[in-house]
Amino acid sequence: MAKFNLENAPSRPVVQGVVPMPEAFRQGAPVGPRLVGGTSFAGKSAIDLGQIQILAQACLQGLDAARQVVFGWQRQGQSLEDIYIQGITPCARLLGEWWCSDRLDFAMTTIASAHLQQLLHDFSAEFLQETPPQSNGLSLLLLTEPGAQHSMGLFMLSEFFKRAGWVVTVAVPQDVSDFKKMFVSDWFDAVGISISTDRHLATLQTLLPQLKEASDNLNLQVFVGDPMAFSAPDLLKALPAQLVAADAPETVACVTKGTILLSAEATSNDK
Repeated sequence: MAKFNLENAPSRPVVQGVVPMPEAFRQGAPVGPRLVGGTSFAGKSAIDLGQIQILAQACLQGLDAARQVVFGWQRQGQSLEDIYIQGITPCARLLGEWWCSDRLDFAMTTIASAHLQQLLHDFSAEFLQETPPQSNGLSLLLLTEPGAQHSMGLFMLSEFFKRAGWVVTVAVPQDVSDFKKMFVSDWFDAVGISISTDRHLATLQTLLPQLKEASDNLNLQVFVGDPMAFSAPDLLKALPAQLVAADAPETVACVTKGTILLSAEATSNDK
């Protein structure tokens, strides 16, 4: 798994067509509500595109600058759940769009994405305390596709499942063999797979039924989602798994409901 240096990076050039970096970021000054998005707020309001662009630019400048944007949003009254869904998630997509359109090179995209993911780790304890979890007795394995380069979305999803009371294991398999070992490594009530490319779709179509059969849990619920669930959902429909194309809270609600129903049906059939 790749390791990134998360220390502050040198200032980056402003990306063409993007809101310029506020001077406060360059000076290292705290970011107040008036600077974030270039406006003042009368109470809490949605995080808009301008503010998302500022977060992306801050991630290019360094981790401290990115933290200042999040602190500013919190001072506006945004919860971390709002920030994760309305700010960090679309910021990750925006960085991907800038890379695909050649506005950023691979190195800049990697550094900015690493800073964005580090924010999730930095705020993890605080996020989980916003709604203290109460165990529901369910366990979940979250996997990337084999050889995936990015796991930020999976980590964020794991935080929402933890907050809903699940015991969560997150794994980043290096290859198909590693994927198979992790899938059957323990008892899980559900397994979620993040798919961002079409490289392993044919393999997964054949492999998933075999892995479900080999699982300790005969009623294992398997779902797939993440980038391709939004960009090319038709390609995932052939997989023997539930397709989930929703934000993190909706995904948690959907999977939790489905898992409880399967467990209830299994218990009823055993009687």
